[in-house]
Amino acid sequence: MKIATWNVNSIRTRKDHIVQWLQTNPVDILCLQETKVIDQDFPRPFFEDLGYQIYIYGQKAYNGVAILSRIPLDSVYFGFSGLLNTEEAQQFDEQKRVLTGIINGIAIVNLYVPNGSSIDSDKYEYKLNWLNCLKDYLKILLTQTQKICICGDFNIALEDIDIHNPKNRETHIMASDAERQALQSILELGFQDAFRKFTTEGGQFSWWDYRQASFRRNSGWRIDTHYLTLPLYEVASNSIIDKIPRTWEQPSDHTPVILTLDLITGV
Repeated sequence: MKIATWNVNSIRTRKDHIVQWLQTNPVDILCLQETKVIDQDFPRPFFEDLGYQIYIYGQKAYNGVAILSRIPLDSVYFGFSGLLNTEEAQQFDEQKRVLTGIINGIAIVNLYVPNGSSIDSDKYEYKLNWLNCLKDYLKILLTQTQKICICGDFNIALEDIDIHNPKNRETHIMASDAERQALQSILELGFQDAFRKFTTEGGQFSWWDYRQASFRRNSGWRIDTHYLTLPLYEVASNSIIDKIPRTWEQPSDHTPVILTLDLITGV
């Protein structure tokens, strides 16, 4: 099974890029973030024509997540409140950032983690509280299955090696101690970084700012990945960052990350 994640920064702007990429990389499942469109306006036919089932959780102009799957999902949970029955979960679901699909006993959790704006902002506190809610959500999901892949745009570089220049990272959004600790606390539920199973060197990034020729200079951050529970981590056979779409005209500032799982049963 191949599971890809890609923050496309507007599904309507990038739909031709996604179609082109899928024609070359016909992954089994593609998790998209920042679709920025209400469900009714999602360009479904472009992907249905390629043989994908479409699952959407979107909103106008901001956020939005979607799962494209070659095989129909057994069940789908929309937002935190799909599993977590709390007022806080419902409040967080005003922003469409979480979409979970179950297929053959495997839970694929597609996430667009809040950016946080700056460490002295209300949005930063929102991000930390959102991550705490994600932890509660995953605790419930773990009671249903031990096979979980959480993937997407985490907006957090977990280690200094994931940043082109970690100088002063403590005061930088996406790399502050509190953000890293919040994500690490989630991973301690039993998740491991699939990409780092295969690649230990630095200079491997999934996001580059549009400014200052960041992509040409490879001044990026690795903030998009797959975190796996042990049963999936053990059968992960590859994880790569595909930089090619970032070279195209008017690209997303993120590029796809592909995970390969060698499953006995297959899908």
